[in-house]
Amino acid sequence: VNTRKHPPGIPPPSEKDWLKDDEENFFLLDPDRERERDVLPQPFRMINKLVMQAFESAMEVIGRKAMSREAQEQKLQPKKCFPTAEFQVTGRANCLAVSGKYIFVGLSVGLTAFNRHNFKDVCAWDAAKTEICAVHASDLGKECHVLLAVDEMGLVWLFCFHKERFLLIKILNEVENISQRSTCVEVVLSRRGDYAGILLQGNTKAWLEIYQLPKDSWLKEMENNTGASEGLACRERRSHCSSKEHSSQVNTFLLQELPASAIQADVELDLPQLLLRVRPPKPITGTSFKGPVDALKEVDDGSMLGLGYNHLIKDSQWELQEAIFRSTYQEYLEAEGVIEEEIPRHATFHFLLPSRILMGPEMKVQPDFPVGIGVHWDGNHNFCLYLFNHSLKEEKDSDLKPDVVWPCAAPIACSAVSSCSRYLALAGEDATVTIWDKHLGYPMSVTAILEERFIRSIHFL
Repeated sequence: VNTRKHPPGIPPPSEKDWLKDDEENFFLLDPDRERERDVLPQPFRMINKLVMQAFESAMEVIGRKAMSREAQEQKLQPKKCFPTAEFQVTGRANCLAVSGKYIFVGLSVGLTAFNRHNFKDVCAWDAAKTEICAVHASDLGKECHVLLAVDEMGLVWLFCFHKERFLLIKILNEVENISQRSTCVEVVLSRRGDYAGILLQGNTKAWLEIYQLPKDSWLKEMENNTGASEGLACRERRSHCSSKEHSSQVNTFLLQELPASAIQADVELDLPQLLLRVRPPKPITGTSFKGPVDALKEVDDGSMLGLGYNHLIKDSQWELQEAIFRSTYQEYLEAEGVIEEEIPRHATFHFLLPSRILMGPEMKVQPDFPVGIGVHWDGNHNFCLYLFNHSLKEEKDSDLKPDVVWPCAAPIACSAVSSCSRYLALAGEDATVTIWDKHLGYPMSVTAILEERFIRSIHFL
């Protein structure tokens, strides 16, 4: 029997029962970790905390990398391509062009041709001992190819490659007086090899020359003289390498040096015909006529220019206008400097197939053959179209007028023509792209790119 003398009561709190600072939130803590903390002394508890933080951070990094890896695997991966063969040449390879089953390579000395089916060198040309910097080729059919090669001096070499041999036809910009030599800047061959265009630069001017290549006569002449110069073909010589690196998988072919007479074939091919010589547009100037009567005398078609002096702008009027402008804004011109207008020296040109605006009423054309070119010069607002039915004038100073002019609001920076030659894209220096329908002759769309952007190239996909 338990008997109490006093009634039950709550004992007063003592200092030993007070909660410590680290135990105020004891009801929010994990009891398992509390047991571990109670087991480990203080230094080890700090180490354990740091280790757990490092582990959690590592798990977060691993999770982010796994997510990024899964997202990358879902994207389309580019296919890795490895070389199937190796061509080894003597010297340095500067450029190459593919035509038919042949690969033409421009070397530091000469030109060589490889067969892309058996990976063998079939012919080499190094008679001139010159470096080839650019080469363009087109397949003419019947194992005949036309080549345009530009050397280090800017000379354009026209070759015909037939039956695995090079035939030199002509150097297009060769002159007797070396002081009058022009340098080739750009070469373009038409798709079927009917026409060739070269952009030339002299000391103070630039111009564009378009040649018609007589490929039909070349093919006929080659068929008639198939066995005339079989001895001119380049003989292939394979080098024997005893090293294990070259004898395992890679076959090395050395190019045989040919004498200068190797390019002088018995076959005489017709020379290309110069169709057009296009010069950049000149700055706007006044007329040299003293009055409208003198101007009307020079008009051949009988069209009327005007009835009074206000219809013509003379040189004196331009000079007076320029003097007024300089006197009005003299302080601004002296501060910023006056930039004289220069004639452009670089152009971009394209061969164009027949269309409604490029065909005259009496023109007989074929659908797959070019009938003209489109040209725009650097810093110029106009895209000019020229037809091939013009006769080359004998006067050297005469300028060929374009048949069609498409003006743009800003200077043209670059251009592109679609594979079907129907659509033309013009990109201006104001970052505006205009798509023209060349068949109908009107713009299809105008797209403005973000501001402060400069378009350097444009292509159709």
